[in-house]
Amino acid sequence: MPDPALDRAARLTLAIARDGPDCTWCRRPFTGHVTPTTDHLVPKVKGGPSWLENEVAACRRCNRERGHLSPADWLAECERRGWRPDADRVARVLDSLAGAIAARGGQRRARPYLAGQQRRLNHTNR
Repeated sequence: MPDPALDRAARLTLAIARDGPDCTWCRRPFTGHVTPTTDHLVPKVKGGPSWLENEVAACRRCNRERGHLSPADWLAECERRGWRPDADRVARVLDSLAGAIAARGGQRRARPYLAGQQRRLNHTNR
């Protein structure tokens, strides 16, 4: 299990190693002017932790434009824009977060939001 005390740069490096060198949302590769950022699937305002299990790599544009939209809503918006977001990656990371919360405890505010997103993604992707 990854160390929850990793700094943001370390978590970003691990997220790219885990998921590949492209934006989760628009799938542009991280090269040149497309720089990666960490994007919290469960936002901090909803109680989401700064753990690798709650973060995906996203380009600055997608991270900024997503704002506080939920993962399910942003996936739909990305598809509406003609992009091919990695919905499986998002679902996998959300499942990983649920497992990390179960193992570590806490994150009471994040749990209902996380469960709702998992339900929505399982409903739309299966």
